[in-house]
Amino acid sequence: MQTEARTNDYHYGVIARALREIDAEGGQTLSLDALAARLNMSPAHFQRTFSAWVGVSPKRYQQYLTLDHAKGLLAHRHTLLDTADQTGLSGSGRLHDLFLRWEAMSPGDYARAGQGLTISYGWFPSPFGEVLAMGTERGLCGLAFVDECGRDAAMADLTARWPGASYQPAPGQVAPWVNAAFGATGGEARLLLIGRPLQIKVWEALLRIPSGQVTTYSDLASTIGHANAVRAVGTAVGRNPISYLIPCHRALRKSGGLGGYHWGLPVKRAMLAWEAARHDSMAA
Repeated sequence: MQTEARTNDYHYGVIARALREIDAEGGQTLSLDALAARLNMSPAHFQRTFSAWVGVSPKRYQQYLTLDHAKGLLAHRHTLLDTADQTGLSGSGRLHDLFLRWEAMSPGDYARAGQGLTISYGWFPSPFGEVLAMGTERGLCGLAFVDECGRDAAMADLTARWPGASYQPAPGQVAPWVNAAFGATGGEARLLLIGRPLQIKVWEALLRIPSGQVTTYSDLASTIGHANAVRAVGTAVGRNPISYLIPCHRALRKSGGLGGYHWGLPVKRAMLAWEAARHDSMAA
């Protein structure tokens, strides 16, 4: 299973390089041969890498990576969260194609800034590059994608959120949840949400967005009963400490723009494209 994860990590590295080459063309589609040559790969190897990672051809995948793709998602796969709520989705059980169980830290515990908590951490491969995973005995509390920002910045970012906690390198403690989260094994990925009450509400709403679909910051604000607090909701989305599992990458601007992403817009675009391509591939 670890070998499979590292293979996915390698595949994402190729995708990230391809993304930069595609962007450099300003919207012009590159042929398979041209894109493979820029990556110093044979066309056949390049084609296999793409197909193994996402299940579609490089030409098709380029369509998902275009900057306008987010607008198409918003037009055709815009999830109204009140509708999703009526389907019986909740904060526990099967959410966005993963088995997740989550609990939130109390406001009082949060106010103590992690005082008394021991947080274990480790570095792991994932379908979207290397991740820094942190957790307590109750579940994962942090997940940072490091390809754009680097290890030092990712570590500083997460540890600054809970300055009163003690941190120990113990990848074995969090590995089962990380492996379950990225589909390397079966089992359950447990999450511990550490945040302010408004942030917890926003993160809970994000959990109800299915894979391959998106919503808007304004919809999130309405769903949690703060329709006029779009800016605050956007900040809460950006402060989500458990990226991908709490899918903040599925929140877009009302205009169809990507908005921001704490761990880098290339990662957000790759996640959206990966999910949309897999969704279409499975539906075909």
